[in-house]
Amino acid sequence: MAFDFIKDKNKKVHFIGIGGISMSGLAAILLKNNYKVSGSDMKDSHIVQGLKKAEAEIYIGHSEDNIKDVDLVVYTAAVKEDNCEYIYAKENNIALMDRAEFLGLIMRGHKYNVTISGTHGKTTSTSMLSHITLAADLDPTILVGGELDVIKGNFRTGESEYFITEACEYKASFLKFFPYIGVILNIDADHLDYYKDINHIQSTFEEFSTLIPKDGYLIGYADDERVQQVLCKAQCNTLSYGIDAGDIKAKNISFNEKGCATFDVYEEEERLFRVTLNVPGKHNILNALSSVCVSLILDVPREAIVKGLNEFANAHKRFEIKGVKNGVTVVDDYAHHPTEIKATLEAAKNYPHNKIFCAFQPHTYTRTLSLFEDFVKCFDNADELILMDIYAAREKDNGLVNSTMLGDRIRERGIKCINSYSFEEALDYVKGKLSPGDLLLTLGAGDIVKLGEMYLMD
Repeated sequence: MAFDFIKDKNKKVHFIGIGGISMSGLAAILLKNNYKVSGSDMKDSHIVQGLKKAEAEIYIGHSEDNIKDVDLVVYTAAVKEDNCEYIYAKENNIALMDRAEFLGLIMRGHKYNVTISGTHGKTTSTSMLSHITLAADLDPTILVGGELDVIKGNFRTGESEYFITEACEYKASFLKFFPYIGVILNIDADHLDYYKDINHIQSTFEEFSTLIPKDGYLIGYADDERVQQVLCKAQCNTLSYGIDAGDIKAKNISFNEKGCATFDVYEEEERLFRVTLNVPGKHNILNALSSVCVSLILDVPREAIVKGLNEFANAHKRFEIKGVKNGVTVVDDYAHHPTEIKATLEAAKNYPHNKIFCAFQPHTYTRTLSLFEDFVKCFDNADELILMDIYAAREKDNGLVNSTMLGDRIRERGIKCINSYSFEEALDYVKGKLSPGDLLLTLGAGDIVKLGEMYLMD
Protein backbone atom coordinates (compact mmCIF):
# COMPACT_ATOMS: atom_id res chain seq x y z
CA MET A 1 0.00 0.00 0.00
CA ALA A 2 1.41 3.40 -0.96
CA PHE A 3 1.09 6.42 1.31
CA ASP A 4 2.33 9.21 -0.93
CA PHE A 5 2.00 11.75 1.85
CA ILE A 6 4.69 9.98 3.92
CA LYS A 7 7.41 8.72 1.63
CA ASP A 8 9.87 8.18 4.44
CA LYS A 9 8.76 5.44 6.82
CA ASN A 10 11.19 6.74 9.42
CA LYS A 11 8.87 9.68 9.96
CA LYS A 12 6.34 9.39 12.77
CA VAL A 13 2.61 10.06 13.00
CA HIS A 14 1.03 10.96 16.34
CA PHE A 15 -2.71 10.46 16.99
CA ILE A 16 -4.54 12.58 19.57
CA GLY A 17 -7.27 10.28 20.87
CA ILE A 18 -5.69 7.12 19.47
CA GLY A 19 -8.08 4.87 21.42
CA GLY A 20 -11.12 6.04 19.42
CA ILE A 21 -12.72 3.41 17.23
CA SER A 22 -11.79 5.19 13.98
CA MET A 23 -8.45 6.65 15.04
CA SER A 24 -7.24 3.29 16.31
CA GLY A 25 -8.05 1.71 12.96
CA LEU A 26 -6.03 4.33 11.09
CA ALA A 27 -3.12 3.91 13.49
CA ALA A 28 -3.26 0.14 13.08
CA ILE A 29 -3.19 0.41 9.28
CA LEU A 30 -0.01 2.49 9.51
CA LEU A 31 1.55 0.03 11.95
CA LYS A 32 0.72 -2.85 9.62
CA ASN A 33 2.63 -1.01 6.91
CA ASN A 34 5.68 -0.46 9.16
CA TYR A 35 5.22 3.24 9.88
CA LYS A 36 6.19 4.76 13.22
CA VAL A 37 3.15 5.61 15.34
CA SER A 38 2.56 7.27 18.69
CA GLY A 39 -0.67 8.39 20.31
CA SER A 40 -2.41 9.58 23.43
CA ASP A 41 -5.78 8.93 24.98
CA MET A 42 -7.52 9.91 28.19
CA LYS A 43 -7.99 6.30 29.28
CA ASP A 44 -6.56 2.86 28.75
CA SER A 45 -8.55 0.18 26.92
CA HIS A 46 -8.13 -3.16 25.20
CA ILE A 47 -7.92 -1.25 21.90
CA VAL A 48 -5.08 0.90 23.24
CA GLN A 49 -3.31 -2.18 24.58
CA GLY A 50 -3.62 -3.84 21.16
CA LEU A 51 -1.90 -0.87 19.53
CA LYS A 52 0.79 -0.97 22.20
CA LYS A 53 1.46 -4.64 21.40
CA ALA A 54 1.79 -3.62 17.75
CA GLU A 55 4.63 -1.31 18.89
CA ALA A 56 2.85 2.04 18.96
CA GLU A 57 4.13 4.49 21.58
CA ILE A 58 1.11 5.00 23.84
CA TYR A 59 0.53 7.76 26.40
CA ILE A 60 -2.40 7.86 28.80
CA GLY A 61 -3.39 11.48 29.24
CA HIS A 62 -2.61 14.46 27.03
CA SER A 63 0.65 16.36 27.38
CA GLU A 64 2.95 18.31 25.07
CA ASP A 65 5.69 15.94 26.27
CA ASN A 66 3.94 13.20 24.26
CA ILE A 67 4.98 14.88 21.01
CA LYS A 68 8.46 13.42 20.54
CA ASP A 69 10.17 13.51 17.14
CA VAL A 70 6.77 13.69 15.46
CA ASP A 71 6.32 14.71 11.83
CA LEU A 72 2.51 14.70 11.60
CA VAL A 73 -0.23 15.03 14.23
CA VAL A 74 -3.68 13.61 13.46
CA TYR A 75 -6.67 14.66 15.55
CA THR A 76 -10.42 14.01 15.60
CA ALA A 77 -13.25 16.50 15.21
CA ALA A 78 -13.86 16.14 18.95
CA VAL A 79 -10.41 17.56 19.81
CA LYS A 80 -10.69 21.22 20.75
CA GLU A 81 -8.14 23.87 19.81
CA ASP A 82 -7.22 24.25 23.50
CA ASN A 83 -5.86 20.69 23.61
CA CYS A 84 -2.24 20.97 24.82
CA GLU A 85 -0.89 18.57 22.18
CA TYR A 86 -2.72 20.41 19.40
CA ILE A 87 -1.36 23.74 20.66
CA TYR A 88 2.20 22.37 20.90
CA ALA A 89 2.09 21.01 17.34
CA LYS A 90 0.75 24.30 16.00
CA GLU A 91 3.29 26.44 17.85
CA ASN A 92 6.16 24.24 16.71
CA ASN A 93 5.09 24.09 13.07
CA ILE A 94 4.39 20.35 13.16
CA ALA A 95 1.97 19.36 10.39
CA LEU A 96 -1.62 18.95 11.64
CA MET A 97 -4.35 16.96 9.91
CA ASP A 98 -7.82 15.97 11.05
CA ARG A 99 -8.91 12.34 11.01
CA ALA A 100 -11.20 12.67 8.00
CA GLU A 101 -8.56 14.27 5.78
CA PHE A 102 -6.02 11.63 6.83
CA LEU A 103 -8.48 8.84 6.00
CA GLY A 104 -9.21 10.49 2.67
CA LEU A 105 -5.52 10.48 1.80
CA ILE A 106 -5.27 6.77 2.58
CA MET A 107 -8.31 6.14 0.37
CA ARG A 108 -6.53 7.74 -2.58
CA GLY A 109 -4.42 4.60 -2.87
CA HIS A 110 -7.47 2.53 -3.82
CA LYS A 111 -9.71 2.43 -6.89
CA TYR A 112 -12.95 1.07 -5.43
CA ASN A 113 -13.65 3.17 -2.35
CA VAL A 114 -17.01 2.37 -0.77
CA THR A 115 -18.18 4.98 1.75
CA ILE A 116 -21.28 4.16 3.80
CA SER A 117 -23.04 7.23 5.16
CA GLY A 118 -26.31 8.06 6.88
CA THR A 119 -27.59 9.07 10.29
CA HIS A 120 -28.22 5.49 11.42
CA GLY A 121 -26.97 2.01 10.57
CA LYS A 122 -23.50 2.77 9.22
CA THR A 123 -21.62 0.27 11.36
CA THR A 124 -24.07 -2.58 10.72
CA SER A 125 -24.21 -1.95 6.96
CA THR A 126 -20.42 -1.66 6.74
CA SER A 127 -20.08 -4.89 8.71
CA MET A 128 -22.53 -6.71 6.44
CA LEU A 129 -20.64 -5.57 3.35
CA SER A 130 -17.39 -6.63 4.99
CA HIS A 131 -18.73 -10.15 5.43
CA ILE A 132 -19.87 -10.27 1.82
CA THR A 133 -16.60 -9.03 0.32
CA LEU A 134 -14.61 -11.43 2.48
CA ALA A 135 -16.86 -14.30 1.39
CA ALA A 136 -16.13 -13.24 -2.21
CA ASP A 137 -12.35 -13.18 -1.54
CA LEU A 138 -12.04 -9.54 -2.62
CA ASP A 139 -9.35 -8.96 0.05
CA PRO A 140 -10.68 -5.50 1.05
CA THR A 141 -9.21 -2.95 3.41
CA ILE A 142 -11.91 -2.27 6.01
CA LEU A 143 -12.49 0.46 8.59
CA VAL A 144 -15.62 -0.06 10.68
CA GLY A 145 -16.99 1.97 13.59
CA GLY A 146 -17.28 -1.04 15.85
CA GLU A 147 -15.53 -4.29 16.58
CA LEU A 148 -16.29 -7.13 14.20
CA ASP A 149 -15.39 -10.72 15.01
CA VAL A 150 -14.70 -11.74 11.40
CA ILE A 151 -11.82 -9.24 11.21
CA LYS A 152 -10.95 -9.57 14.91
CA GLY A 153 -11.41 -5.87 15.58
CA ASN A 154 -12.30 -2.64 13.83
CA PHE A 155 -9.96 -2.74 10.83
CA ARG A 156 -8.51 -5.01 8.19
CA THR A 157 -5.63 -4.29 5.82
CA GLY A 158 -6.06 -5.86 2.40
CA GLU A 159 -3.85 -5.84 -0.68
CA SER A 160 -6.60 -5.19 -3.24
CA GLU A 161 -8.09 -2.00 -4.67
CA TYR A 162 -11.22 -2.36 -2.51
CA PHE A 163 -11.59 -0.03 0.48
CA ILE A 164 -14.72 -0.08 2.68
CA THR A 165 -15.35 2.51 5.36
CA GLU A 166 -18.04 4.35 7.25
CA ALA A 167 -18.52 7.98 6.25
CA CYS A 168 -19.59 10.02 9.26
CA GLU A 169 -21.42 13.28 8.60
CA TYR A 170 -20.42 14.89 11.92
CA LYS A 171 -18.92 18.32 11.14
CA ALA A 172 -19.21 17.36 7.45
CA SER A 173 -16.10 15.20 7.81
CA PHE A 174 -17.13 12.84 5.01
CA LEU A 175 -16.64 15.65 2.49
CA LYS A 176 -12.89 14.92 2.69
CA PHE A 177 -13.29 11.40 1.28
CA PHE A 178 -12.87 10.03 -2.25
CA PRO A 179 -15.79 7.65 -2.86
CA TYR A 180 -16.32 5.59 -5.98
CA ILE A 181 -19.48 4.15 -4.46
CA GLY A 182 -21.35 6.22 -1.89
CA VAL A 183 -24.23 4.91 0.20
CA ILE A 184 -26.80 7.07 2.00
CA LEU A 185 -28.80 4.92 4.41
CA ASN A 186 -31.04 7.70 5.74
CA ILE A 187 -31.07 11.41 6.54
CA ASP A 188 -32.32 12.40 9.97
CA ALA A 189 -31.85 15.28 12.41
CA ASP A 190 -28.69 14.76 14.48
CA HIS A 191 -25.45 16.53 15.40
CA LEU A 192 -27.39 19.75 15.81
CA ASP A 193 -24.46 21.18 17.75
CA TYR A 194 -22.92 21.61 14.29
CA TYR A 195 -25.78 21.64 11.76
CA LYS A 196 -28.34 24.45 11.71
CA ASP A 197 -31.26 22.17 10.88
CA ILE A 198 -32.33 19.16 8.82
CA ASN A 199 -32.08 21.16 5.58
CA HIS A 200 -28.44 21.94 6.35
CA ILE A 201 -27.87 18.22 6.91
CA GLN A 202 -29.51 17.30 3.61
CA SER A 203 -27.52 19.90 1.66
CA THR A 204 -24.32 18.41 3.12
CA PHE A 205 -25.32 14.96 1.87
CA GLU A 206 -25.97 16.55 -1.53
CA GLU A 207 -22.44 17.93 -1.45
CA PHE A 208 -21.20 14.46 -0.49
CA SER A 209 -22.83 13.05 -3.64
CA THR A 210 -20.79 15.46 -5.81
CA LEU A 211 -17.58 13.74 -4.66
CA ILE A 212 -18.52 10.61 -6.60
CA PRO A 213 -17.14 10.50 -10.18
CA LYS A 214 -19.62 10.32 -13.07
CA ASP A 215 -18.81 6.66 -13.66
CA GLY A 216 -19.28 5.94 -9.94
CA TYR A 217 -22.47 5.16 -8.03
CA LEU A 218 -24.69 6.70 -5.38
CA ILE A 219 -26.89 4.21 -3.53
CA GLY A 220 -29.79 5.38 -1.37
CA TYR A 221 -32.84 4.29 0.60
CA ALA A 222 -35.83 4.94 -1.66
CA ASP A 223 -38.42 5.29 1.12
CA ASP A 224 -36.54 8.19 2.71
CA GLU A 225 -37.84 11.34 0.99
CA ARG A 226 -34.70 13.36 1.65
CA VAL A 227 -32.41 10.59 0.42
CA GLN A 228 -34.56 10.33 -2.71
CA GLN A 229 -34.12 14.06 -3.33
CA VAL A 230 -30.34 13.65 -3.11
CA LEU A 231 -30.47 10.72 -5.55
CA CYS A 232 -32.46 12.81 -8.03
CA LYS A 233 -29.80 15.55 -8.02
CA ALA A 234 -26.80 13.22 -8.29
CA GLN A 235 -24.57 13.54 -11.38
CA CYS A 236 -23.37 9.91 -11.19
CA ASN A 237 -25.05 6.53 -11.59
CA THR A 238 -27.70 5.84 -8.94
CA LEU A 239 -29.28 2.77 -7.43
CA SER A 240 -32.06 2.74 -4.83
CA TYR A 241 -33.37 0.10 -2.46
CA GLY A 242 -36.28 -0.43 -0.13
CA ILE A 243 -39.26 -2.53 0.81
CA ASP A 244 -42.04 -0.45 -0.73
CA ALA A 245 -39.95 1.31 -3.38
CA GLY A 246 -36.56 1.15 -5.07
CA ASP A 247 -34.60 -0.61 -7.80
CA ILE A 248 -33.64 -3.38 -5.36
CA LYS A 249 -36.44 -4.61 -3.08
CA ALA A 250 -37.08 -7.14 -0.34
CA LYS A 251 -40.23 -9.21 -0.89
CA ASN A 252 -41.91 -12.22 0.72
CA ILE A 253 -40.56 -11.26 4.15
CA SER A 254 -40.99 -13.54 7.15
CA PHE A 255 -39.49 -13.49 10.65
CA ASN A 256 -38.37 -16.42 12.79
CA GLU A 257 -38.88 -16.81 16.54
CA LYS A 258 -35.90 -14.51 17.25
CA GLY A 259 -37.14 -11.73 15.00
CA CYS A 260 -34.62 -12.42 12.20
CA ALA A 261 -35.86 -11.98 8.64
CA THR A 262 -35.87 -14.23 5.59
CA PHE A 263 -36.73 -12.52 2.29
CA ASP A 264 -36.38 -12.58 -1.47
CA VAL A 265 -34.22 -9.94 -3.16
CA TYR A 266 -35.67 -8.52 -6.37
CA GLU A 267 -34.18 -6.25 -9.01
CA GLU A 268 -37.24 -4.59 -10.52
CA GLU A 269 -39.44 -7.65 -11.19
CA GLU A 270 -36.64 -10.24 -11.35
CA ARG A 271 -36.05 -12.44 -8.30
CA LEU A 272 -32.31 -12.64 -7.65
CA PHE A 273 -31.94 -14.81 -4.55
CA ARG A 274 -33.30 -15.54 -1.07
CA VAL A 275 -31.54 -14.32 2.08
CA THR A 276 -31.79 -15.31 5.74
CA LEU A 277 -30.38 -12.90 8.33
CA ASN A 278 -29.07 -13.76 11.77
CA VAL A 279 -29.72 -10.32 13.21
CA PRO A 280 -33.19 -9.20 14.34
CA GLY A 281 -35.33 -6.31 13.20
CA LYS A 282 -36.91 -4.83 10.08
CA HIS A 283 -34.22 -2.13 10.00
CA ASN A 284 -31.62 -4.82 9.32
CA ILE A 285 -33.44 -5.81 6.14
CA LEU A 286 -32.71 -2.30 4.89
CA ASN A 287 -29.09 -2.46 6.06
CA ALA A 288 -28.74 -5.75 4.18
CA LEU A 289 -30.27 -4.30 1.01
CA SER A 290 -27.76 -1.46 1.01
CA SER A 291 -24.90 -3.96 1.08
CA VAL A 292 -26.62 -6.01 -1.65
CA CYS A 293 -26.66 -2.92 -3.89
CA VAL A 294 -22.92 -2.37 -3.44
CA SER A 295 -22.26 -6.05 -4.06
CA LEU A 296 -24.23 -6.07 -7.31
CA ILE A 297 -22.28 -3.05 -8.60
CA LEU A 298 -19.01 -4.82 -7.74
CA ASP A 299 -20.23 -8.00 -9.53
CA VAL A 300 -19.95 -10.07 -6.36
CA PRO A 301 -21.25 -13.61 -7.00
CA ARG A 302 -24.75 -14.09 -5.63
CA GLU A 303 -23.73 -17.07 -3.52
CA ALA A 304 -21.14 -14.88 -1.76
CA ILE A 305 -23.83 -12.26 -1.01
CA VAL A 306 -26.11 -14.88 0.51
CA LYS A 307 -23.26 -16.49 2.46
CA GLY A 308 -21.90 -13.20 3.78
CA LEU A 309 -25.28 -11.94 4.99
CA ASN A 310 -26.17 -15.27 6.57
CA GLU A 311 -22.87 -15.43 8.47
CA PHE A 312 -23.13 -11.86 9.78
CA ALA A 313 -24.12 -11.94 13.45
CA ASN A 314 -23.77 -8.26 14.42
CA ALA A 315 -20.88 -6.02 15.33
CA HIS A 316 -20.26 -5.50 19.01
CA LYS A 317 -22.73 -3.07 20.63
CA ARG A 318 -25.33 -3.71 17.92
CA PHE A 319 -28.01 -5.84 19.63
CA GLU A 320 -25.12 -7.72 21.21
CA ILE A 321 -26.16 -10.50 23.56
CA LYS A 322 -23.84 -10.05 26.53
CA GLY A 323 -25.02 -13.10 28.47
CA VAL A 324 -27.81 -14.82 30.35
CA LYS A 325 -28.23 -14.96 34.12
CA ASN A 326 -31.13 -16.41 36.12
CA GLY A 327 -33.06 -16.73 32.86
CA VAL A 328 -32.58 -13.01 32.08
CA THR A 329 -31.00 -12.15 28.71
CA VAL A 330 -28.76 -9.08 28.72
CA VAL A 331 -28.46 -7.20 25.41
CA ASP A 332 -26.37 -4.10 24.69
CA ASP A 333 -26.92 -1.70 21.79
CA TYR A 334 -25.31 1.55 20.64
CA ALA A 335 -28.67 3.20 19.87
CA HIS A 336 -28.58 6.79 21.11
CA HIS A 337 -30.87 8.63 18.68
CA PRO A 338 -34.70 8.37 18.95
CA THR A 339 -34.98 6.71 15.54
CA GLU A 340 -32.36 4.13 16.49
CA ILE A 341 -34.00 3.52 19.87
CA LYS A 342 -37.39 2.87 18.23
CA ALA A 343 -35.82 0.41 15.78
CA THR A 344 -33.90 -1.43 18.51
CA LEU A 345 -36.95 -1.69 20.78
CA GLU A 346 -39.00 -2.94 17.83
CA ALA A 347 -36.38 -5.65 17.30
CA ALA A 348 -36.43 -6.45 21.03
CA LYS A 349 -40.21 -6.71 20.95
CA ASN A 350 -39.90 -9.53 18.40
CA TYR A 351 -37.13 -11.25 20.39
CA PRO A 352 -38.22 -13.91 22.93
CA HIS A 353 -39.03 -12.17 26.23
CA ASN A 354 -41.56 -11.67 28.99
CA LYS A 355 -40.82 -8.04 29.83
CA ILE A 356 -38.34 -5.56 28.36
CA PHE A 357 -36.40 -3.55 30.94
CA CYS A 358 -34.64 -0.80 29.01
CA ALA A 359 -31.78 1.14 30.60
CA PHE A 360 -30.94 4.24 28.57
CA GLN A 361 -28.10 6.72 28.96
CA PRO A 362 -28.68 9.92 26.93
CA HIS A 363 -25.61 10.98 24.93
CA THR A 364 -24.65 14.68 24.99
CA TYR A 365 -26.66 17.63 26.27
CA THR A 366 -27.06 19.09 22.78
CA ARG A 367 -28.66 15.96 21.33
CA THR A 368 -30.92 15.48 24.37
CA LEU A 369 -32.15 19.08 24.20
CA SER A 370 -32.54 19.36 20.42
CA LEU A 371 -34.41 16.04 20.12
CA PHE A 372 -36.13 16.22 23.52
CA GLU A 373 -39.71 15.56 22.36
CA ASP A 374 -38.54 12.70 20.12
CA PHE A 375 -36.82 11.09 23.11
CA VAL A 376 -40.03 11.45 25.10
CA LYS A 377 -41.91 9.38 22.50
CA CYS A 378 -39.44 6.65 21.55
CA PHE A 379 -39.69 4.22 24.49
CA ASP A 380 -43.26 2.95 24.02
CA ASN A 381 -42.13 -0.66 23.43
CA ALA A 382 -40.29 -0.85 26.77
CA ASP A 383 -42.16 -2.30 29.74
CA GLU A 384 -39.95 -0.30 32.09
CA LEU A 385 -37.36 2.39 31.46
CA ILE A 386 -34.37 3.07 33.71
CA LEU A 387 -33.08 6.50 32.72
CA MET A 388 -29.47 7.34 33.59
CA ASP A 389 -27.73 10.72 33.76
CA ILE A 390 -26.67 12.34 30.47
CA TYR A 391 -23.27 11.17 29.23
CA ALA A 392 -21.50 14.44 28.45
CA ALA A 393 -18.92 13.05 25.98
CA ARG A 394 -17.30 16.08 24.32
CA GLU A 395 -19.60 18.64 26.00
CA LYS A 396 -19.99 20.55 29.25
CA ASP A 397 -23.28 20.76 31.13
CA ASN A 398 -25.15 23.74 29.69
CA GLY A 399 -27.74 23.69 32.47
CA LEU A 400 -30.62 23.61 29.97
CA VAL A 401 -31.54 19.94 30.16
CA ASN A 402 -31.08 16.90 32.40
CA SER A 403 -32.32 13.34 32.69
CA THR A 404 -34.81 14.18 35.43
CA MET A 405 -36.59 16.62 33.09
CA LEU A 406 -36.69 13.94 30.40
CA GLY A 407 -37.95 11.33 32.87
CA ASP A 408 -40.76 13.63 34.04
CA ARG A 409 -42.04 14.10 30.48
CA ILE A 410 -41.81 10.37 29.73
CA ARG A 411 -43.80 9.59 32.90
CA GLU A 412 -46.43 12.12 31.84
CA ARG A 413 -47.04 9.90 28.80
CA GLY A 414 -47.80 6.94 31.06
CA ILE A 415 -44.53 5.07 30.49
CA LYS A 416 -43.18 3.31 33.58
CA CYS A 417 -39.88 5.15 34.06
CA ILE A 418 -37.48 5.76 36.91
CA ASN A 419 -34.45 8.02 37.02
CA SER A 420 -31.30 6.43 38.35
CA TYR A 421 -28.19 8.43 39.22
CA SER A 422 -25.58 5.69 39.52
CA PHE A 423 -24.95 2.23 38.11
CA GLU A 424 -25.12 0.81 41.64
CA GLU A 425 -28.58 2.30 42.16
CA ALA A 426 -29.76 1.04 38.77
CA LEU A 427 -28.37 -2.44 39.49
CA ASP A 428 -30.22 -2.65 42.81
CA TYR A 429 -33.43 -1.65 41.05
CA VAL A 430 -33.25 -4.17 38.19
CA LYS A 431 -32.18 -6.99 40.53
CA GLY A 432 -35.43 -6.52 42.43
CA LYS A 433 -37.51 -6.42 39.24
CA LEU A 434 -36.09 -8.90 36.74
CA SER A 435 -37.62 -12.37 36.40
CA PRO A 436 -36.71 -15.40 34.26
CA GLY A 437 -37.56 -14.73 30.62
CA ASP A 438 -37.07 -10.97 30.88
CA LEU A 439 -34.80 -8.90 28.66
CA LEU A 440 -32.42 -6.32 30.10
CA LEU A 441 -31.57 -3.97 27.24
CA THR A 442 -28.85 -1.34 27.76
CA LEU A 443 -28.92 1.49 25.20
CA GLY A 444 -26.52 4.36 24.56
CA ALA A 445 -23.21 5.50 23.11
CA GLY A 446 -21.56 6.08 26.49
CA ASP A 447 -20.68 3.51 29.16
CA ILE A 448 -24.19 2.16 29.88
CA VAL A 449 -22.88 -1.31 28.96
CA LYS A 450 -21.43 -1.39 32.50
CA LEU A 451 -24.91 -1.93 33.97
CA GLY A 452 -25.48 -5.17 32.08
CA GLU A 453 -21.96 -6.37 32.87
CA MET A 454 -22.46 -5.59 36.56
CA TYR A 455 -25.69 -7.59 36.58
CA LEU A 456 -24.04 -10.60 34.92
CA MET A 457 -21.08 -10.52 37.33
CA ASP A 458 -23.08 -9.82 40.52
